[in-house]
Amino acid sequence: MTSEWQRLQTKLPEWVEQSRHEYIHGKVAAYIPELSKAPADALGVVVMNGAGENVVAGDTEIQFTMQSISKVFTLILALMDNGEDVVFSKVGMEPTGDRFNSMLKLELIEPGIPFNPLINAGAIAISSLIRGNSPEEKFARVLQFFRLLTHNDTLEYDQDVYDSESATGHLNRSLAYFLMEKGILRGHVEDVLEVYFRHCAVKLNCTDLARMGLVLAYNGRDPVTGIPLIPRRYVQIAKTFMTTCGMYDASGEFAIQVGLPAKSGVSGSIMTMVPGRYGIGLVGPSLNRMGNSTAGVHLLETMSRDLDWSLF
Repeated sequence: MTSEWQRLQTKLPEWVEQSRHEYIHGKVAAYIPELSKAPADALGVVVMNGAGENVVAGDTEIQFTMQSISKVFTLILALMDNGEDVVFSKVGMEPTGDRFNSMLKLELIEPGIPFNPLINAGAIAISSLIRGNSPEEKFARVLQFFRLLTHNDTLEYDQDVYDSESATGHLNRSLAYFLMEKGILRGHVEDVLEVYFRHCAVKLNCTDLARMGLVLAYNGRDPVTGIPLIPRRYVQIAKTFMTTCGMYDASGEFAIQVGLPAKSGVSGSIMTMVPGRYGIGLVGPSLNRMGNSTAGVHLLETMSRDLDWSLF
């Protein structure tokens, strides 16, 4: 057992309790009504190593929906289904500098495709590229991919969160209709949005999220089973997007303060990894103004600084 692993076992509960108080500087997402029910002061984290061993601290028993973290894996699935040329004819490779749900640059900047696959417009376009003859078949393939990566066959989507997102997703519908008008979207708007809202509403816990991060940390191979699940090239693409766009408009600050590829979701979840070593899943529902977990970001800053994890 490495001294770093021992330090994690010793210090992680203390770090969680120190960071937990940061929840007062944010608030739980309410624009999706069902998400507002989450406990604001919750904070839990799982760190998983290549042997599948966990260091666990805080409120890891609570379940939450993936929200935007799902976009990393639908991007990978779309790449596996279509290849790079097709995918990047529909979405770009650059950060936007705008809110994740903004449509501003779609109209202002040619060629009018979403800047990247991790903003809402880009993720909606990506959802239309998932192979399948119906929304049900497309989502079934997404869910099966998520189950494979988490090694959890019980994974499902949260019907209440899906219904809440679908009923209030007016801006996402506007984005989708704009993409349809520009010839970017494949299929019918409501069919594409059904897939999109469902994959955002997939429910899991910190251990599931850490296992997904672990597969990325090992360049697409599940180190616990030894089975390759994702082509290395597509993991490279996904981790690059996570570094440049994964924490919304705070991605640059996160790269400086933490220095790891990461993706957040408005459920307060964050998935990150230490390449070649650990997958990390955490949840802290209180969000800062950028849409990232206040306590979760503080915790990752502490961990990275103490253990010298930054890639930079």
